[in-house]
Amino acid sequence: MEKNITVYLYNVVEDEWSFVNAYSDSVRLVEDIETMENTSDCFFLATAAAETEFIYISPKPIAAEFQTYVQSLLKGKTGQIITPDCKTHQLCLDLIEDKENFRRLITQLKSYQEVTLLSYSASPQFYQLKAALVQAGLSVRTPESPALDSAWTVNFFGSKSGIRQLAQQSAAAEPDLAMPDGLICVGRFDASRIAAHKYLKNKGVVIKTNKGSGGNGVLIFRENDLPDDYPACVAKLEAILNREEYWEMFPIVVEDLVNVNTAIDGGFPNVEFKIKQNGQLEMLFHGVLAVTDKGEYYGMDVNAEILPHRLKTRMLDTGYYIAERYAAAGYRGHFDVDMIAGKNGQLYVSETNTRNTGWTDTYKIVKKLIGSDFLNQVYVLNRDNFRLTKNRWTNLDNLLAALAPLLYLPQTRTGIIVNSENWLKNKYLLYTIIAPNKKTAYEYQEKMTALLSNGLPAHAGHHLTNSTPASC
Repeated sequence: MEKNITVYLYNVVEDEWSFVNAYSDSVRLVEDIETMENTSDCFFLATAAAETEFIYISPKPIAAEFQTYVQSLLKGKTGQIITPDCKTHQLCLDLIEDKENFRRLITQLKSYQEVTLLSYSASPQFYQLKAALVQAGLSVRTPESPALDSAWTVNFFGSKSGIRQLAQQSAAAEPDLAMPDGLICVGRFDASRIAAHKYLKNKGVVIKTNKGSGGNGVLIFRENDLPDDYPACVAKLEAILNREEYWEMFPIVVEDLVNVNTAIDGGFPNVEFKIKQNGQLEMLFHGVLAVTDKGEYYGMDVNAEILPHRLKTRMLDTGYYIAERYAAAGYRGHFDVDMIAGKNGQLYVSETNTRNTGWTDTYKIVKKLIGSDFLNQVYVLNRDNFRLTKNRWTNLDNLLAALAPLLYLPQTRTGIIVNSENWLKNKYLLYTIIAPNKKTAYEYQEKMTALLSNGLPAHAGHHLTNSTPASC
């Protein structure tokens, strides 16, 4: 009997299940689920980088061409892939209900002494699957998920109100854990009135639903976006909030709009941790997020020296404090802390995401290729907003052939990695660039843009010092 095998579940939709099911627009619901599931090959690449013996449970098939690319990049096995029949888009439950695939999985896992079960999110459905595996007679460990009696920490600390409550409770013990001034309320009636008051007073306001992500469920209003008299401002906000039922279903946070210091590489620092099963903290990486004016995430730059020393020290101190509190409450696994650098010199915590994140997969790939000290050795940038206007680039083989001079080479530890084949079909390129420094990384990005647009670079960046290509 072999010793151990890892099973990774890309249950990304389960993480946002209650939120996306509150959409008023059923078409948007289908589109957003499709978008989330299309990133399944990104985490397949990451799992292949992190594990030697694994089974990847995916909501979508992984193209054979992409598997070949992964094998070539990592010089190793690509594992086994199981794609359950999709009935609900709740991957863990779909796997249980797919009797044939579930039975084959159980049979295969019984040849191992122990199963390590990992997932994108420690969702309620994840615990149901774990229970089903244990009931089938398997020895299952979940080192990156809380124990069942601490599973509440996932949704609580992963919500906008949860981290705000922690900040309020920690005001005396950790005064550096600052958040934009704000209130938690319930219902569109109160939210529109609180927001109108803040907007007229401060010439800006941010409204967040309790469990949105990636820019969904966030409204940002700047000067001149809303009427300048109170009744009209309230009416306008009510009309906007009435477009989505989730504003009535979940708590709402209304907070001040921070005047962002974009001179600090965009102004949105981020740090990711992993809390191990024994409660030990591990800081994985830190950098700056690429964020649109609407608050939508589209990438990240990572390097040890990307932030000024004072700001980095404060970010890490605050991050470790939050990690200690989460660990004490029983949370286990990955989480990150999104922050905002204000022009007033303050560093604000925006939110925490208690799950794998938009950069967890990239972290695993870069760690495999460069080593655990990659933060000090290379500069890494990752983007998901590169729009392809030429149909030939939606074919992976064509794209790789075109990018051949720029693709990642282990000899130079420099180059471009294609993170997803699924997104090519939607005419978007998800990519990572590894380089010895920032200048070289952005030069590679410019060369890539020129290659894919026949020498006509196109740029449309948001907030980062160096612009980001938008289409080719």
